[in-house]
Amino acid sequence: MNRQRVVLAKLGLDGHDVGVRLIGKHLVDAGFEVVYLGKRVSTATIVAAAVQEDADAVGLSCLSGGLGHFAALTVAGLRRAGSDVPVLTGGIDEPAEIDRMMAAGVHLHFGPGTSMTEIVTAFQEATSGP
Repeated sequence: MNRQRVVLAKLGLDGHDVGVRLIGKHLVDAGFEVVYLGKRVSTATIVAAAVQEDADAVGLSCLSGGLGHFAALTVAGLRRAGSDVPVLTGGIDEPAEIDRMMAAGVHLHFGPGTSMTEIVTAFQEATSGP
C-alpha cells in the first residue's frame, strides 16, 4: 500500500512553525509521507510542490492573519493546475476570512486547541477517497 503524501507549509509572514512541524510528526507517525516546505512560503510555491509531489492533501498554517486570503489563492491555484486535492488549514483569522476560504473550497479548518487526534483523523479521512 502506498503512503499518502501531504504537503505542509506556513503562509504569509508567520514564522511560528512549531505547531505545523508537530502536526507533520504526528502525520508521519500515522503512516503519511510529509513534505514540509517551511515558513513564509508563497502560494505559487505550494501549488507547484503539491503538483510535483503528486500530493494527496495540502495542509496550510498561519497564525499572523491572512490565512483566508492565502488559502483561497492556494485552492484556486491548485484547481487551475488541474489538482483537486483537499486543502486543510489551521490557524487564526477573522471569522469572515475563514468563511471566505471555506467558500473558496478549503476542505476543513482547525482553530487553536484542536487535538492532534482530530487533525490526524481529518487528514486520514480527507485522503481516503470516496
